[in-house]
Amino acid sequence: MVGQKEEKHACFKGLRLRFKEDIISQLPDPLICHILYHLPLQEAVKTSVLSTRWRSLWLWVPRLELNSQDFTDLNAFVSFGNIFFNSDRASCIHKLKLTITIGEIDNDASYVSSWIDAAIKRKVQHLDLHWCGVSNFFTKPLKLYNSETLVDLKLSQVLLDDATLVYLPCLKTMHLEDNWYPNEATFEKLVSSCPVLEELNLTIHQEDTKTFRLQSRSLKKLNLVRAHFHFRSSDPGVVIDAPLLCCLSIYDYASESFIVNNLESNAKIDISLLFGSGFFDERKRSNVHSFLLGITRVMDMTLCANTFEIICRQYSELDLLPRFGYMSHLHVTSRISDLKWLPTFLDSCPNSWFCDYEKMISEEMSFPFVPQCMLSSLEYVDFKVRILGLTAEMKLIRYFIENSAILKRLTLRLVGNSARDNYTLKELLRIPRGSTNCEVVIL
Repeated sequence: MVGQKEEKHACFKGLRLRFKEDIISQLPDPLICHILYHLPLQEAVKTSVLSTRWRSLWLWVPRLELNSQDFTDLNAFVSFGNIFFNSDRASCIHKLKLTITIGEIDNDASYVSSWIDAAIKRKVQHLDLHWCGVSNFFTKPLKLYNSETLVDLKLSQVLLDDATLVYLPCLKTMHLEDNWYPNEATFEKLVSSCPVLEELNLTIHQEDTKTFRLQSRSLKKLNLVRAHFHFRSSDPGVVIDAPLLCCLSIYDYASESFIVNNLESNAKIDISLLFGSGFFDERKRSNVHSFLLGITRVMDMTLCANTFEIICRQYSELDLLPRFGYMSHLHVTSRISDLKWLPTFLDSCPNSWFCDYEKMISEEMSFPFVPQCMLSSLEYVDFKVRILGLTAEMKLIRYFIENSAILKRLTLRLVGNSARDNYTLKELLRIPRGSTNCEVVIL
């Protein structure tokens, strides 16, 4: 009996001692690593001093975000990275983000290639490499073309190696910003060899005058940016062939030609194009013509002021606009002086039922005719810029209210000045309605 009491007392004493110990240390290694995953890198590394068991647990964390500016010097940065990537205990890497800013004397960054190779071997899924060096690009060409696990890839100011074999079967999202490609075929192969790629954000370096050909059977969303060139030795262009593409945003003030093939009939497109510099000659007319033919199946279109002027004022004076039979939404930013061409453009959109306008520079204007869509399909008009009550603005508002046979709602935004707003409201009341069901909404 006494022995049983002593045994029970010893058991309770052991439990009390165990509860006094660090509870987290009782957890299995995978669970501790999961906790460390959600800590900042510096905090995760600090746990290595807790005990012998904790010394290398941070190396098992499947995430690493390194910024060279967080270290005292480049040597400390490289040493830390080598410890992580050379460790035998390092597990699979879920996410790797490297931001490297170096000076001219530190421009040798060969260690990055070995880190990337190690990450790919450890089945990295999300890879983000941002290079900020005096040479503008990461100096050693990177080979990132073979990974069975990459899902998300972001590269900025990286010099890519010539692509001979590309195998990225799981890559769904790719961000390419100001990188340098050895030839046109490298970029083309990089994109076309990603069978499940759905989203691409592409910023083309301002000194890169190549023609970029993008062919993808899976791409759904593309955002393309190409600024002005400092100099130009060739006539650059862009060719897109992506039959599943449903969202396309273009900001390209450098490409001479821009061709879109096989665009989805429900696609949404945002266009800022100049079709190169110089006068509107026969070559530019031909380039605009080819571009417009490729986007006739678009459903939702946004045009910037410069592109609207090129298409409606310069191109339409020389050639007929194609019909946009699928388009239901049109968003236009335009100078008031160019809005006189608006009926010409609307006449090529027989089924458009929503128009959204942003305006610039107030001038006099007139509208020569009423397009078919205003008589049969236009239901909503929205003015995004605040109305001052100027003569040109009221002419445009009157044009829509008087001539839109089935218009349901016209939305206006006033300036918040009582005198101007009162004048605008009085003018609105004097406009006869083309549609008895038209509602004017004031915001």
